[in-house]
Amino acid sequence: MIYHVRHRTILRYASPMRLARFNLRLRPAPWPGQWTSDYALEVDPLPSAIDSRPGAWPVHVARLVIESPIRQLTIESRFRIGVQGGAIVPQADDPTIGAVAQAALAERDMGPAAPAHYLYASVRAPLLADIGTWVGDGLSPDRPIVAAALDLAQRIRAEFRYEPGSTDAATPVADAFAARHGVCQDFAHVMVVALRLAGLPAAYVSGYLRTYPPPGKPRLIGADAMHAWVMLWCGRTRGWIGFDPTNGVITGDGHLFVAMGRDYADVAPMGGLFVGGGGQSLQLMVDVVPEEEMADHQRSA
Repeated sequence: MIYHVRHRTILRYASPMRLARFNLRLRPAPWPGQWTSDYALEVDPLPSAIDSRPGAWPVHVARLVIESPIRQLTIESRFRIGVQGGAIVPQADDPTIGAVAQAALAERDMGPAAPAHYLYASVRAPLLADIGTWVGDGLSPDRPIVAAALDLAQRIRAEFRYEPGSTDAATPVADAFAARHGVCQDFAHVMVVALRLAGLPAAYVSGYLRTYPPPGKPRLIGADAMHAWVMLWCGRTRGWIGFDPTNGVITGDGHLFVAMGRDYADVAPMGGLFVGGGGQSLQLMVDVVPEEEMADHQRSA
């Protein structure tokens, strides 16, 4: 599958914002089974400087420096992306959870996607005992890892209520878990914590998800959004496999990988600090359009 992605953010400030340092994580990092081309980043007004570089994890960072007063900032990221590879399903010979946990401890790789980075607690994904109690024997050491992880994703999908607006980017995972509601970010954090409590390397992924308009209805311009899911290292043979607890599935060719880190803080689409502004409002528009639909999409824009 080939897609065209457009991500537009408009920030408006109540009073002039005088100085800012922002980190953008919008350009897809390299990842197996995926390619990106024609990437473009447009910022209006132009910042004093833009510095692009790879991050410490599988993430690409563009740092913006703004040194002149502004009342509005528009950031638009565009790219073409291809996803390939067949559907991933549990196999009879998948390694067990216990075997993968031992293999992860024995790995000596320390690159950005090395399992060692994703074994332990992080700021936004503390190892909460309540989540381990809730999982129970669902992640027992003798269970095949892919089937067990899929069961966990489906359990989160069944037992947690998807409720936009009930949480935000700062909501602790403990609060979302206790309330049993939230959005994709919360569900991904719950699953990451559960897997790490079992001794498994689990990472938080930021990306995009292909969505479908209602039958007979046109695709709405700007109606998509970013999505979050989990990558689980399943041993050297299986490698990293994505699990989407919001939808209770193993990720496929409709999941577009952008960045991977220990938790949301490592891959947040935009972060940083600013001086002045007196408060801000944000408007977000995202389009994820299959290439074969681009002509119709452009006519309706």
